[in-house]
Amino acid sequence: MRKFRRKYYDVFSKFYDRFIALHATDRQGVLRDVLAEETGARPGDRVLDICTGTGATLASLADRVGKTGLVVGLDFSSGMLKAACKKSRDNHEVCLVQADCARLPFKSGAFAAVTCSHAFYELKGATQVDTLEEIKRCLAPGKPFLMMEHEVPENRFVRLLFYIRLRSMGRERATQVLKHERGFLKRYFSRVRRSVTITGKSKLYICS
Repeated sequence: MRKFRRKYYDVFSKFYDRFIALHATDRQGVLRDVLAEETGARPGDRVLDICTGTGATLASLADRVGKTGLVVGLDFSSGMLKAACKKSRDNHEVCLVQADCARLPFKSGAFAAVTCSHAFYELKGATQVDTLEEIKRCLAPGKPFLMMEHEVPENRFVRLLFYIRLRSMGRERATQVLKHERGFLKRYFSRVRRSVTITGKSKLYICS
């Protein structure tokens, strides 16, 4: 099943950005800048973006850490990383890594922030748990994990696609995450703050 999912994303990467552009409400990339700002990252810091996909958030994160810092974009799909590489070729602060987010290949306490933008719901139940444990391990003490996700869409068709996406996690897990996100995250982080983004279409959880 995992090989199939990897192959699916490898193929999907070829038209992923065009698909997103069809229903995007944040064409100027404001949400990426908001996510980067909320990390609190400073010049010289190391930041990890898991499930980075085609690397939409990497440039904003790189602006925060500057030329002395490092942004690592991690994904299990080689196709997605190839697309991210094209976007980041002029950004020497960005490093791309192909790996499983449930088994992060980094030392404990290596990062000043970990982000996940509109991708956490793609993870299966057990993988979500393992990923959160790995994020905790790789974060420096007191540093944040930021998870940005879509609010339930108002458009009926888009809402249907949203729920289909959630069901890929399994019915029980999808219900738990959607209705009790804060409680779910509190199992792994002592402080969890939720905010609604300026577009009103996404929510941001800041956990530490």
